[in-house]
Amino acid sequence: MKTRTYIIAANSNRYESIVEQLNEVCNYSKFIFINNNEQLNFPYIESINPKYIFFPHWSYKIPKEIYEKFECIIFHMTDLPFGRGGSPLQNLISRGIYETKMSALRCVEDFDAGPIYLKRPFSLYGNAEEIYLRASKIIVEMIKIIIENELMPIKQVGEATVFNRRKPDESNISHLQSLQEVFDYIRMLDAEGYPTAFLETEILKLEFSRAALKKDHIIADVKIMLKKDGT
Repeated sequence: MKTRTYIIAANSNRYESIVEQLNEVCNYSKFIFINNNEQLNFPYIESINPKYIFFPHWSYKIPKEIYEKFECIIFHMTDLPFGRGGSPLQNLISRGIYETKMSALRCVEDFDAGPIYLKRPFSLYGNAEEIYLRASKIIVEMIKIIIENELMPIKQVGEATVFNRRKPDESNISHLQSLQEVFDYIRMLDAEGYPTAFLETEILKLEFSRAALKKDHIIADVKIMLKKDGT
């Protein structure tokens, strides 16, 4: 049987292990890892000629010439069509939503609007880094199912809701009203590459991580810094 080639595109190295796992569990398959936007160019992708391009975590717009020529499959951490758009993990937890679906969908022109290959239940307990590590495991299982069964995607059904990509200043926890909210903010931002939950005084900035919610208090690590240039 002829070996088929696939691409895993993720602009976070936490997903690089997916390639090794898939090469072990998928027969007659070769997986190539792309971790930066410069590699996602048409001549390079065409030279590989992949059967599928999988996007476990990608922060850039996928070029139209690529998703029109090659089957591009995105993984999105909401029960689509609910929660299209940016920062799905943070937008879910900040709304008090702790159980979701991992959706595998085909890339189309509109963000997160493509037809769905499959969904799997997914829990949002733990901090963001832990959640992303669990996400990589379920994505491996979903990729294996898609490849082995050559699934055909089905059009999304229901009313679409759209999330906005969160901005760094939204990590300020001064407006929160409960310990549960504070705990959720700290944990949902506690991963490499994300703006940490913080508080500010006139001269200091306090950043929080590794939070544990107790009965009437929160225990967390705190990094205290002088604010730069008085901002």
